[in-house]
Amino acid sequence: MPQYILLNDEFFAADEAVIKASNRSFKFGDGLFESMRMCNGKLQFAEQHADRLRAGMKALKMEGYALLDEYFLRQKTAELFKKNRLNGNVRFRLTIYRDGEGLYTPQSNKVGYLLEAMQLEHAEYELNQKGLIIDVYDEITKPINKLSNYKTSNALLYIMAGLYQKQHRLDEALILNQNGFLCESTSSNVFVVYQKQIYTPALSEGCVAGVMRNVVLKLAKTHHIPLIEAQINPEILNEAEEVFVTNASSGIRWVMGYGRKRYFNEVAKTLNAKLNAL
Repeated sequence: MPQYILLNDEFFAADEAVIKASNRSFKFGDGLFESMRMCNGKLQFAEQHADRLRAGMKALKMEGYALLDEYFLRQKTAELFKKNRLNGNVRFRLTIYRDGEGLYTPQSNKVGYLLEAMQLEHAEYELNQKGLIIDVYDEITKPINKLSNYKTSNALLYIMAGLYQKQHRLDEALILNQNGFLCESTSSNVFVVYQKQIYTPALSEGCVAGVMRNVVLKLAKTHHIPLIEAQINPEILNEAEEVFVTNASSGIRWVMGYGRKRYFNEVAKTLNAKLNAL
């Protein structure tokens, strides 16, 4: 386990209590985060992570977003990687929080950050050997608004979906938006292959604007693989040929089963090979 975290440019022991009781991310969920992956000592898709981070900070009216650029991400992850003497394959979580006093109305919009690192085994994005088992979580739906596309510190919906997932012994639970259409999963964006055409929920459906989602969209375009961003009825899961999910840490993971329905993984395999070729 890594021994150190990086908090506002200072190293602390990973098990040391460093967050104050007044921390707004702790008290109000007033923050956002990025999950990033390093392969062979190189931070993957740093530019896309920096772009999303800046957009999220702008949306939350936080100051200093211009400073949290690609260079900042590369530099800080490299510092923590070196301090913890990890091998070149690491999962990072960067939390940005509004660093000021106040109740619901903040007294300041300055930010602080916390960077954590976790060792990974593999240098490549490995397609899961055993397909995931999924179901649809419909007890709470995701609202569509100006913050829906960002990874904010308010994660209660995903926690409730995660509890449902655990209770039903699933690998992932799919989340619906307020209109009852497919949105995303507990930890990933979702893609459905139907009649040899790939579909993924459009950003207007309220899903997180995932970095790996964006990478897959670009891969499909580059290799002339038809992929449509759309409004997707969950009923399609009963007819689809394939379902796979994506995030920045794990890459692409294929789904094997939904209820009694079983899926293939040809498209997921093809895209995963192209992802590693990058």
